Amino acid sequence: MKVILLKDVKGIGRAHEEVVAKDGHALNFLIPKKLAVAATVGARKEAEVRKTDLRARSEVSAKLIEQNLATLAEGRLLITAKANEKGHLYDAVGESEILAAAKEQVQVELPEGAIKLPKPIKEIGDFEIPVAVGEMFGKFSITVQPEMESK
Repeated sequence: MKVILLKDVKGIGRAHEEVVAKDGHALNFLIPKKLAVAATVGARKEAEVRKTDLRARSEVSAKLIEQNLATLAEGRLLITAKANEKGHLYDAVGESEILAAAKEQVQVELPEGAIKLPKPIKEIGDFEIPVAVGEMFGKFSITVQPEMESK
């Protein structure tokens, strides 16, 4: 049976593609779970429109993300955190803190999961932060400095 997928389905295909699935699988799983619809003429036209719209939006989004990565690469983010005398942070700096600093300091928004930290930062100092969004890769610098205590 020919169906048009509404979502990506592992082992079968990507969203908005027309695929051939076994009748039982299509009728008992894909269609009831709203993962696919029967491949009618109207459904094919609608899938083509959605695919074109999605492609246009992803191109605009890719350009925006590329600009944001370039803006981040030009500067350096500054994050302050509580640390002891030896330079160890009391609380690690992770993806959410870095995303918040980017948004606050240079007005750049990156999607969730874009920052690829191998492990959270637990020391003060300078760090290179790897970023991967789709097929785009980049990195930018941050400085983690101790929070000054006022007595």
